Amino acid sequence: MKLDLIINQPVVETELFDLRPLRKSDEGLIEHYGSDERVARMTTSIAHPLPPGATEAFVARAMTDDRDEDVWAMDGTKTGGAEVMGLISLQKLDRNQSEISYWVAPVYWNTGLATRAVRALVDANPLKNDTMFGSVFQDNPASARVLIRCGFEYLGDAESYSVARDATVPTWTYSRKL
Repeated sequence: MKLDLIINQPVVETELFDLRPLRKSDEGLIEHYGSDERVARMTTSIAHPLPPGATEAFVARAMTDDRDEDVWAMDGTKTGGAEVMGLISLQKLDRNQSEISYWVAPVYWNTGLATRAVRALVDANPLKNDTMFGSVFQDNPASARVLIRCGFEYLGDAESYSVARDATVPTWTYSRKL
């Protein structure tokens, strides 16, 4: 694994894909996949239907130097894949901690992409965190298995608001000491 710095966010290289900072040209694929209700319903922050301008605003925020969340595209072009196969992010928390979030385009579900992306980001630990947290909706056990495969341990039940569902949804919370 190799790290290169673009802007002020590293690129995490793996054998099959790179985790790289977002760029304006990603907006089309992010909007295409993010507007899929199956993707939006498993996130806290993606609205469904996706409002006009939401993707552009998200990408613009992700590209600012004063952001509180680093977002990477899962870019498979090095092996003939798409420029955006999903997104993964680290939300900066206090006490040298972060929260990992991710979604994968439905065409890449059940391929191991999410597990490889989470493992790569955890191994790289670009924010030099002591602890990472992850939270998944309880009706998304596949996402919970990703965290468990990557060494995260179950902490407990909670709930989070889902914009796409317009509802508070039960979650499982996990953590990993680094």
